Amino acid sequence: MHLATRPEDDAADDGIQHEDLEPDPFETARHGVGAGAAAVVSAALGVVALTGAWSGRVAAERETLIGQIKTSGGGSAAQQISEIYGDAWHTTALVNGVFAVLALLVGVVVLVRPAFGTPADRPQPAWVRAVALAGVALGVLGVLISAGMYFDLFASLPSAGTPAGG
Repeated sequence: MHLATRPEDDAADDGIQHEDLEPDPFETARHGVGAGAAAVVSAALGVVALTGAWSGRVAAERETLIGQIKTSGGGSAAQQISEIYGDAWHTTALVNGVFAVLALLVGVVVLVRPAFGTPADRPQPAWVRAVALAGVALGVLGVLISAGMYFDLFASLPSAGTPAGG
């Protein structure tokens, strides 16, 4: 009768210990992939926050349409400017601000992640930290620009002049 050997018995028979084996190159290559991907996402979100997103444009056009509907029965020029132009401007700033905050949060998480959880045997790759830091910087810049747009710090809404000859 033949008895099957256990894997532990095979390793003990050949004299090779687990510690003597070379590290798996694929395991080494996978180190930091998740953090690297998150860092790239952070930087991309920061760029979107600064350049604008399709979703922001759609939301702004929706606000413009709502403003046109609200003022179709009449209204003062100031009300029309506020409803048609101002609300769309503020919506664009708000959507860009959301992208900026997301970029900032993802970048900060990537940067502080090594301080939490199980300690890694190697430090985070330098390129991951650099890209995450770029995402944080773009996020901060995006938040500042979006806040300035939302609160009309850079340019105020146009004002309606008095009608000529009125």
